[in-house]
Amino acid sequence: MSPMQEQQQPAPQQHEPNQQAQETQPNENRSGTSAKDLEISFRNHMTHTVGRPLEYSTTLDQYHALSAVVRDRLMDNWLDTIETYRDRDVRVVGYLSAEYLLGPHLENDLLNLDLTRQMTEALNELGLDLKTIACEEPEPGLGNGGLGRLAACFLDSLSTLNTPVVGYGLRYEFGIFRQEIQDGWQVEKSDKWLQFGNPWEIAASMSYQVGFFGHTETYTDDKGALRHKWIPGQCVKGIPYDTPIPGYQTKTVNRLRLWKSEAIDSFDLATFNTGDYTGAVRAKMESETISKVLYPPDEKIEGKRLRLMQQYFFTSCSLQDMVQLHLTFGKPLNEFDKKWTVQLNDTHPSIGIAELMRLLMDEHAMPWDEAWRVTQNTFGYTNHTLLPEALERWPLEMFGNLLPRHLEIIDEINEHFLDAMRLKFPNDDARMRRMSIIGEDGERSVQMAKLAVVGSKAINGVAELHTNLLEASTLKDFYEAFPERFSNKTNGVTPRRWLMLSNPDLTALIDETIGTRWHKDLYGLTALEHFATDTGFLQRWRKTQEGAKARLGAFIKRTMSIDINPESMFDAQVKRLHEYKRQHLNALHILSLYCAIKNGTAKNLTPRTFLFGGKAAPSYTMAKLIIKLICTVGDLVNNDPQTRDLLKVIFVPNYSVSVGQRIYPAADLSEQISTAGLEASGTGCMKFMMNGAVAIGTLDGANIEIREEAGEDNFFLFGLTAPQIADLTRTGYSPNTYYDKSPALKEVIDGLRDGRFSNGDRDLFAPLVKELTTTDRYFVMADFDAYAAAQAEAGSAYGDTVRWGRMSLLNTARSGKFSSDRTIREYCKDIWKVPTN
Repeated sequence: MSPMQEQQQPAPQQHEPNQQAQETQPNENRSGTSAKDLEISFRNHMTHTVGRPLEYSTTLDQYHALSAVVRDRLMDNWLDTIETYRDRDVRVVGYLSAEYLLGPHLENDLLNLDLTRQMTEALNELGLDLKTIACEEPEPGLGNGGLGRLAACFLDSLSTLNTPVVGYGLRYEFGIFRQEIQDGWQVEKSDKWLQFGNPWEIAASMSYQVGFFGHTETYTDDKGALRHKWIPGQCVKGIPYDTPIPGYQTKTVNRLRLWKSEAIDSFDLATFNTGDYTGAVRAKMESETISKVLYPPDEKIEGKRLRLMQQYFFTSCSLQDMVQLHLTFGKPLNEFDKKWTVQLNDTHPSIGIAELMRLLMDEHAMPWDEAWRVTQNTFGYTNHTLLPEALERWPLEMFGNLLPRHLEIIDEINEHFLDAMRLKFPNDDARMRRMSIIGEDGERSVQMAKLAVVGSKAINGVAELHTNLLEASTLKDFYEAFPERFSNKTNGVTPRRWLMLSNPDLTALIDETIGTRWHKDLYGLTALEHFATDTGFLQRWRKTQEGAKARLGAFIKRTMSIDINPESMFDAQVKRLHEYKRQHLNALHILSLYCAIKNGTAKNLTPRTFLFGGKAAPSYTMAKLIIKLICTVGDLVNNDPQTRDLLKVIFVPNYSVSVGQRIYPAADLSEQISTAGLEASGTGCMKFMMNGAVAIGTLDGANIEIREEAGEDNFFLFGLTAPQIADLTRTGYSPNTYYDKSPALKEVIDGLRDGRFSNGDRDLFAPLVKELTTTDRYFVMADFDAYAAAQAEAGSAYGDTVRWGRMSLLNTARSGKFSSDRTIREYCKDIWKVPTN
């Protein structure tokens, strides 16, 4: 039976609905929160929203009705929140992000509304199960990884802290691809998350026009001032779709506004009448392409252009919206920066600096100096990467063709900026060349990170090491020019989704033990430290973890038909696939354990279940080969009678927020093994820590701060540091030095080279072996032995249940710093200048 056919089957009922209750249905209270109120609302939405009798409804029907019930409970607070912000004349945060990896709404919103218990009771009364219905919710795949999930966590915290915010982004029709694994290879399928509609969003009855291409003209206004006018060659309109974002146990419901692109005129009747039926809808198809897919491939110029169109489209719509709201509130535009503070979540929306200048000058006749003051005082820029390839730059010719007026503005911004820098650093042409927004090395380009830095009042990194490296290397020239603009804001994650919702058994134990103050102040978890030597409590702690492991095991059995040992150590590495994150280092170590078992040299080996999950960019060949390596290792160890009871390797396909909610509570060991100095922060490490997993990792990103908080004895450290890697790079790095001196590494590399692990196929992993033995850009070979030693130490520690329980508990107890509530408070105080509760 196909998935579509399955959706059409009536859901089984435990008992027939009460006919008399249907005939004498009491009046509905759409804001009521009792179980009876919720039951009545659910029945009414089944009838009036879904249009199906409950006894003949599918689980998907029930999900849509239930979502409508929950959304009703949000709407009064949402409208009240908007009126409160207007009446109190507050400063609003405009959060611009190309990604929002929200995860499922239903259970998270019930948690924040404090309605889970009542809703469960209401559904049980009807013979229904909340968990079963919640599984029908498609995930909005509007992000690729940590960047989008961070934005989602921030929105949760902003609402919880009663902070005025509008999140802005793109409503991708097809989000991040759905990943399937076929013969060990990643295969990308379209992510049809909107196939059955999205009950959480509300389409606003308004739109904004956004232009592309065309040319600019100059004219003299009635005051004799020279003005510029952009005549676009193509225009599209942006339609906003709003999603309510509730805070936890507060009446604040903020807004996420996502933009859909549409044609100004969807159908050309004259063209249709000539017989050109495709041409009649060409404008519609071309316009809708802008919000069609998350991150189109950009290897070719067409892909680059589409990405830039996406970024400009949602940024322009968002800024036009802010300007319109500002004027609606009766405020003068020269006070825009007092009413709005706009955060650029990485470089994707940095074109907004030029766009706000255009809106203020060209559309509202503001002089340059005043427009620049307003613009620079409005924006803040968060940098999320040290990787040069991730710092966006656009070919100058393409940029100027697509956005001619913006290139003129950027040229003038650059000219003013470099003039100021020449006064500050006279006779330093090399520095001017490095700092120029227009890159002259190789193909001339517009460098968006530099535009973001120059046009922002504040620049921040997302972990202490990352910020230090930004200041010392990537953005060194800018830091030396204006150090007061730079600060660190270590990332955080919301404990509501990542502990309370994901791990209800552990949450119940903590609540019973220390109360619930930690729900809104995660530092309250430090009270758990008093129980770190209580063996009875540690046994209860371990029992909650065993329950989470059993549930994950049941999920894997149900979806992948693989049996796993719940008593084994669950060793998890779930994150985006990239060479610098070094999933292949993990896989090489597993192969070394396999070899040791086969050779009879493995002693007292702790049984392990290695869990992997994550997606590789469709064009990233090496990352996809690493997935194939992991799956090949899995086939090898899982099917060998000598190893299958000691080692199990599982690549969980289509990693997502909901899959993460299953894995984080079940993990014993958290793999945070990126090459030191390359991970900006990482947030998976924080989710694992909150749930009691112990980390094995390098001194990279947030690992450094996690180790400081948890304590050195509660973290398995290995590997070269960022300064050591810099020294090794400078003096000359030879990966074969490490190959020659490590018998275990040599056996694994030789086995990959000669096809021992791939049924004799010598070519399969040849590209990976070549990279590791010649360049090894991410120092896998150099860190291999240290990683293996740290893994042996972790395995030994896991065998001591009291020691491991104490380590696990202390990780949770000391995770308070890594709440996104703390991060948002710092943004509000230091950058945005807005109050929080």
